[in-house]
Amino acid sequence: MFRPRLIPTLLLQNNALVKSVKFKNHNYIGDPINAVKIFNDLRADELVLLDIEATSQKRRISSEVIKKVGEEANMPFSVGGGISSIDDIREVIACGAEKVILSSFAISNPQFIQEAVENFGSSTIVLCIDVGRKFLRKSNCVYINNGKEATKYKPVELAKIAEEMGAGEIIIQSISRDGTMEGYDIDLIKSICDAVSIPSVALGGAGKLEDFKNVYEYGNASGIAAGSFFVYQGQNKGVLINYPSWQDVSKINA
Repeated sequence: MFRPRLIPTLLLQNNALVKSVKFKNHNYIGDPINAVKIFNDLRADELVLLDIEATSQKRRISSEVIKKVGEEANMPFSVGGGISSIDDIREVIACGAEKVILSSFAISNPQFIQEAVENFGSSTIVLCIDVGRKFLRKSNCVYINNGKEATKYKPVELAKIAEEMGAGEIIIQSISRDGTMEGYDIDLIKSICDAVSIPSVALGGAGKLEDFKNVYEYGNASGIAAGSFFVYQGQNKGVLINYPSWQDVSKINA
């Protein structure tokens, strides 16, 4: 039966819930804690919480926000944004997060992934890989700092490094599909999922339930995350926090 993890991804900007399109044009959605309460009622599998400005502002995601989410959430949740030290990870876990999402600092300093794993275990450490294309280039590369800075890494190359360093999971996020609701980049997801054995979560592009099944079956993703799908109603993008029932999900098997 088609029953992957379905994971709402909540983006924070100034501690408010927002949604982007291709990492730009951020639209205010509302209070993140209210969204968490709704996802509780709808029995979401787990949540991802990302502070998209923490790295550029040289700070870490707010401990107060994490604590509020931890007090409210009935499901496991992962947290990322500006995490650049062992103390940062320790504080995030102490505030209630089950997993910690590394990105910009860890990609610039891959040895930090191994250090984090040695201190907290593989199951706690996730690497988020944001993938885009340089102007007039055909091949993908990894970006950091919320899509503002290209790195030397190709996506598969970095995924293999993350696995070698002991990361327990990776999130693969397509910048070009972010917020478009036009479907996942199946080729990108599959290339990474086939290259590593650790769980890989697809993110970026979900617009309908069939997109979940496609990325699971053809992209080989072990987990499926989305932003717009869970905060908007339909292609017109009226704000409505939602989460499908398993009865709805099962219908796409027919």
